[in-house]
Amino acid sequence: MSYYLQVLVGAFLLVALVVPLSNNIKEIRLKNIFAAVAVMIGFGFLLLSEYVAGFFAAVSAGVAKLSAATAEGTSFLFGTLFDAHPYAFALNVLPLIIVMSCISALLWHWRVLPMIIKGLSFACEKLFNLGGPISFGAAANVFVGQVEAPLFVKPYLSKMSKKELLILMTAGMATVSGSVMIALAGELEPQFGGKNVLFINDVYVQGINIVQHFLTASILSIPAAIMYAEIMYPSNEITKQIKSSKEEKIYAGSMDAITKGTKDGLNIAVNVAAILIAILALVSILDGFLNLLVSDLSLQKILGWIFAPIAWLMGVPWIESAAAAELLGLKLATNEFVAYIQLGQLPPDFFTERTKVIILYALCGFANFSSIGILISGIGAMAPERIKDLIQVSGKALIGATLASCFSGLVAGLFV
Repeated sequence: MSYYLQVLVGAFLLVALVVPLSNNIKEIRLKNIFAAVAVMIGFGFLLLSEYVAGFFAAVSAGVAKLSAATAEGTSFLFGTLFDAHPYAFALNVLPLIIVMSCISALLWHWRVLPMIIKGLSFACEKLFNLGGPISFGAAANVFVGQVEAPLFVKPYLSKMSKKELLILMTAGMATVSGSVMIALAGELEPQFGGKNVLFINDVYVQGINIVQHFLTASILSIPAAIMYAEIMYPSNEITKQIKSSKEEKIYAGSMDAITKGTKDGLNIAVNVAAILIAILALVSILDGFLNLLVSDLSLQKILGWIFAPIAWLMGVPWIESAAAAELLGLKLATNEFVAYIQLGQLPPDFFTERTKVIILYALCGFANFSSIGILISGIGAMAPERIKDLIQVSGKALIGATLASCFSGLVAGLFV
């Protein structure tokens, strides 16, 4: 079967998989599905074309300088410990999350991020006939975390329909925040060619711009998340913007943004570290138990068997599907950090270039079992009266977010 026929079949089946989960199949609008796919292909063509390569090269150079600046601060704090272990995850990735969170807070206070997000939300509003608040909340997930994004539409949470809550949760789990994105980009440099070039068997090969792909992945996942939410909960209910209401001021000033941004980044870094320790320990214990039952049996192998068809539907050759599926399943069972670390430890030529890009997109999201609890508790704290509704749509949100990332991987593979 040719690649493009495989993609065509995959696109159809990745959408068809969630149709049985719809609460009203007759109300599913094919126009919205085709519009979402067209928008994803359009964004993919635009963001992955050579015309914007110079822009993303400049962004990557900025990220490299940001990493170097963060290393200066980390080296000052940890001294010889950092000098002896400069690539240790705790000393390399976690400090970058703190710095990036601080910078994101400043950019928000200076109105840079709100302007970009408003542009994206306007596009969502017009293309998908969504209300202003949910469009803004969904678009915010491109840059901020799954719990931070709902903060920007906090006054509207109590008024949102179940469909809009589903979109908000699905978009949150189908993307990663800017701080996590930058941290993961550094972690994956060895796998994806470092500064955009790599050598395989002494042959020069053009590498990929990791930052470009991470940002594109999050942008593509927004229309994909909206598409899956529309299928599973079709509804015409729209929460309108209250024009007279003023935006809630998050930071009192630049210094307040630096302080709160740093504190938020520290909380994220500590949570990431704690979750990684606990999850990796649990996976190791489970693998040991499985080995007692069947020799060489592991969680990754089981997940590989389950997710291999999904990997093939994304456009991954069947010969690579099992290995790619192990990473997909590992991400769902644990989190994206564990899966990306596993991917980063593989030899650069383990997967073909297209498969690597597809996997990069498919793993780019917070969709895992622990995220359900994080979102319900986070949004529930802002709107306690909606906890029951959040619980009702949470399972669909996890499925929709997982498939949204997979669909963005399918689209990205077309441009490799």
